[in-house]
This record gives sequence, structure tokens and C-alpha cells, in this order.
Amino acid sequence: MTTYTNPILNADWSDPDVVRVGDDFYLTASSFGRVPGLPLLHSRDLVNWTLVGHALERLEPAGKFKAPRHDCGVWAPSLRYHDDRFWIFWGDPDQGIFQVNAPEIRGPWTRPHLVKEGKGLIDPCPLWDDETGEAYLVHAWAKSRSGIKNRLTGHRMHPEGTELLDEGKVIVDGDRIPGWFTLEGPKLHKHDGWYWILAPAGGVETGWQGAFRARGFFGPYEEKVVLEQKDTDVNGPHQGGWVRTPSGEDWFLHFQQRGAYGRVVHLQPMHWGADCWPVLGDDGAPVAVHERPDLPPQPTAAPATDDDFPGGRYGRQWQWTANSQHGWATQHSGDGLRLTCVRSADAHDLRKLPNVLTQRLPGTPCAVEVELRLDSEEPGARAGLAVLGDAFSWIGLQRGADGVVHVVHRFAEAVAEKERDADHPRPAPEGRVRLRIEIGAGARCRFFYDSGDGLRSSGPVFAATPWRWVGALLGLFGLAAAGQGHAGAATFTQFRISAL
Repeated sequence: MTTYTNPILNADWSDPDVVRVGDDFYLTASSFGRVPGLPLLHSRDLVNWTLVGHALERLEPAGKFKAPRHDCGVWAPSLRYHDDRFWIFWGDPDQGIFQVNAPEIRGPWTRPHLVKEGKGLIDPCPLWDDETGEAYLVHAWAKSRSGIKNRLTGHRMHPEGTELLDEGKVIVDGDRIPGWFTLEGPKLHKHDGWYWILAPAGGVETGWQGAFRARGFFGPYEEKVVLEQKDTDVNGPHQGGWVRTPSGEDWFLHFQQRGAYGRVVHLQPMHWGADCWPVLGDDGAPVAVHERPDLPPQPTAAPATDDDFPGGRYGRQWQWTANSQHGWATQHSGDGLRLTCVRSADAHDLRKLPNVLTQRLPGTPCAVEVELRLDSEEPGARAGLAVLGDAFSWIGLQRGADGVVHVVHRFAEAVAEKERDADHPRPAPEGRVRLRIEIGAGARCRFFYDSGDGLRSSGPVFAATPWRWVGALLGLFGLAAAGQGHAGAATFTQFRISAL
């Protein structure tokens, strides 16, 4: 194939940033309150990507993330390579600016280091200036925590990335630029004698990509809009990373907000115009199909979704909804994911539970299937397959007070405090079931089950919803009511996602 089609990552890889080291490209993205965090993707051609690991084993301080905080945690990371190390800086809107670093992309990564404490400090990006030996950092502001927005603040930074050396200066004030609002997500570069800040504005659903340049880091900066929707169907194209190939081609990766699917990633060609400003896409409009980068052809690849759970282990594509605890998933000699039915007073609301194992909702119509066996004699113990967002719905198995296992299908609206039945419970005599969710256009979900007598539909259509900043998730879980003692487990096998 000589062309590629956008999006190149058709799932919620939010706020992407990218770097090249030799012939390899690496990408990271926001992970918010999920664990492990800071996903690490690898590519050789900027089109085909695989997930190779995570840079953040646990969110810290650990006590703050015992329970889900879906829209908090890791916001808009920046990925850089300096002094033979990989560096990732990110903002936690409630704590401040953190960084981790490692000699190799697969680690070992350092524990999070708090570079600057403060509320509302988000979207940080460092720059080590090889010409002057100075180090700098720029960041944006979250009004919800700081009362400040639409401005970028610059700092001198210790060359080891450990601290900021001044109180900071506003280097771009979006309120002074006619028509600009919600300026955020800056990415800092030095190119052709200019300091460049590539930063979006206008909001995630309707915004645009801006470029700023100045001869000195602290300004003054001039600005230009370099990517916007125009007459395309790519709303709000912005916030991402610029990367140059070994042959000298420039490319820009950014996201598009797509409701329940989250922020999918597009690849735009980039060149420098006669006025020495970057030109993105097709003269500033996003491309849908374009000639591939001048890079060696690679096999078709995408981040993994399917899982056989060999030895009870789950693949890199899975994340818990909060810091994980020992014993939630147990390893064993066979295949299949064995999840403990964790006791909880919040078993009626999946949104409040840390022990839901999730992965991203695919951005194209698909069918999700998994086989489930409930290995628990505990009355009320349950396990299932969920579509999880501000509203949620799940289908699975539950043991009744009479000892009979039933197929149950439940949901909760965004404003509801607990779930209720989406269909009548039905017996599952052998305590086994094959579950299926068909996800169509607009993330409209239809639920099915097969407890031994063929596939049957269950309940009405459920329209998946995102959280405020996070796309909807697929989830597996095991639960039991609050109480004492071990409540048994559930075993999931042959998790598959196939195109519809």
C-alpha cells in the first residue's frame, strides 16, 4: 500500500506525543486515573503501531488513587529523548508537574518525581537547548483547579529535570489574541533558530492547532493557526506531536474527539511554507487519505485487543480503574483470566470500583466476545462484561440466594446512583455463558448471551457514553456484596474483538 487512512489509531489514545530515536518512533498518551499509566507505543513507519508497555506502574501518592478518579491523574504527557534517556513529563491537575525517565523505552522507569507542586498545572513540555545549554519548561493551566486558563507559562528548568529555577512567566496570553480561548497542550521545540510552541486552542471538540514562534524562549511570540477543520469532517483537529523522519520529512500526530470513542489519533503531513511557518495537512485542513511517510514498509499492526490470558496473565492492553491490589487476578497453570469476586459496598455501581479491568472501546463497529464461568458459591456474587462510562451497562452471571446462577443484564444512567435490570434474569444451569456485545455506529451497543442453547439478545440498545475527558471502556469484573471471607472467583476465557 502506498497510502494510509486516518485515523491511524482508532481508539482513545488521548493527547498523543511522539519522538524518534534512530529508526524507531515512540508515542505516549494520557492515561488519567487508569493503571498502569503512560502507555508506550512503537512504530517504524508512523502508521502501524504496537503497544510495548507502560511507564507508570502506579499512580502516586498511592492513597489518592485507591478508588477510581476517572478524569484525574495523568493529563497530556510530553515524551522526549535527551542525554541517552527517555523522559516523560505530565501534569496532574490536583498535584502538579511530574516526570519519569528511563534508559530504554521498556524501562526500567524511575518512580514519579514531583518537579513543581501546585493546583492546575497541566500539559508540561521540557526543552533542552543544545545551542545554549539551558533547559526550559512550558505548561498550561486548568481553570477548574487554579482559576486560570488560556495562557502558557514558561520556566527555566534544572538540566537534570528535577526542579524549576524560577517562578515562571506568562509567555503566551491567549486573552490577548482575538478569538482565541482554551489555549493549552503546548509542545516546545527549537528549530532553525526559533523557539516553537505548537499548542491547540478552542476546546477539544471544536478547536484548532496553533503555532507560536520567538527568537528567545521568553518571547515575544507571534502566532498562526496551522490546522483546522475547514470543510472536512474532522472536528477539533489539534494537540499532538511533531516528528521528523531520517530522510527529513516532517509529520504531525494529533487527536480528534469522537464522543464515546474518545480521542482518536490522526497523522498529518507537515512542511515549511515560504513564510517559514509550518503547514499541516492539506494546506491547513486534515487529510483523510495520504501518501505514506518515506519509511521502510512495515507489516500491518495495531495495539492488541484479543487475549487468551495465558497462565492467568492479562496483556498490556488492560488497565485497572485505580491502583491495583494483590489478589484481584490470580495466576494459574492454564489459560483464562481468574478474577476474584471482590467484596464491596459499591457492588451496585461499577463506576465506583477500582477492580474493573478495562481496555479502550474500538472506534469502528465491532463485536466483543468472552466466555465466562462463575466459580463462586457466594449468594450475590457476580461477574461480567461491561461497557463503562458516565453511564454503564453489563451482562454476565450472578448466583442467587437460592443457589441458582442466572444470566443478568444491568445498566445505570449517568445520573443514576445504582444499576437496575435491563432485562429479566434467566437461568444458566451450568454456571457458564458466552457473552457478546455488538457495537455499531454511534457506539450503540446490543447485548447477547449463549448459556448453552444458542445466542439470544438481551435488553434494549445501550448508547455508550464517555466520562468528561475519557472515552468509554470495555471492562471485565468479579464482585460480591460486602462481608467477610473469600467470595470465590470468576474465570474469563477467549476474549475477542472482531470487525462487524
